[in-house]
Amino acid sequence: MCLLLSHSVASTAAVTVSGDVLNAGSFAYTPGIRLLDVVEQAKPNPESYWLAAAWLHKPLMEQQTRLKVGVLFDLKMLQRGALLNNNSALADLAAHLHEYINHLPVTGRKVAVLDPVALEVGFARNYVLSDGDSLIYPHRTNTVTVVGAVQKACTLPFKPQQQARDYLDSCPSLAEAESDYLWLIYPDGTYRRVAIAAWNREDGVHAAAGSMIFVPVRNDNSDLPTPDLNEQLAQFLATQPLAEVAP
Repeated sequence: MCLLLSHSVASTAAVTVSGDVLNAGSFAYTPGIRLLDVVEQAKPNPESYWLAAAWLHKPLMEQQTRLKVGVLFDLKMLQRGALLNNNSALADLAAHLHEYINHLPVTGRKVAVLDPVALEVGFARNYVLSDGDSLIYPHRTNTVTVVGAVQKACTLPFKPQQQARDYLDSCPSLAEAESDYLWLIYPDGTYRRVAIAAWNREDGVHAAAGSMIFVPVRNDNSDLPTPDLNEQLAQFLATQPLAEVAP
C-alpha cells in the first residue's frame, strides 16, 4: 500500500502550461527540470505575446500571501483613519481598493524571461521549476488598464508612442489620488514609479501593450501609518497575469 501511495504521489507531480501554445496541459515534473524543458514540449505560438508570459512559482506563494495580507491590513488602517478624520471619500476609496485586492488571487508569479529563444541561448535565465508550477502564454493584447484612485477602472487602447501619464487623460483620477506619481506595471511582472507632476516629470516613459497603470492614493497624513501602501499595492498587482489568462 505504501508503494502504491508513493507511486500515486509521484505520478501527480506536474508542471502545467496554458494559453497560446500548441500543446497545452500538464507535463511530468522531475527534480531539476528547467523552464526550457517544459517550454520545448508545450511549443508556444511564435505569434503569442511572449513579453507577457507568466511563470507562477509555488515557492513564492507564501511570501505573496503575506504581501496580500499586509496590503489588506494597511487598507483597513487607512479606511479607519480616514473615518476618524471625517474623510468619507478617502474611506470609500480604501474600502473599494480593499474589496478589489481581496478578490485577486495569490499567484506566486516570478519575474522571468519566457521567450523560448532567449531561454535556449541564455542558461542563466533557464531557471529550475518546482512541482505545481504553471506557465501561461497569453494571446496578444492591445489595451492598457488603469486602476487605483480613479473614478472608475478603465481599459484603454494601447498607443505605442503615448507617454504613460497621458493615459490618465482618458481615465479621470479622484481628488484622493497622489498627483505627483503613478506606478507603471509592465506585462512581464516588473513595475516602476513614474514622476508625472510639472515639477518632477519624467519624459519618455511608455506603457507596453498589456500594462497596468496604478494611480496611487494620496497618503501624506502622518496620522495614517501606511507609508509603503502604494508601493506594496503596485508590487502585488504586478503578480497578476493578464486578465484574460489569470488563474
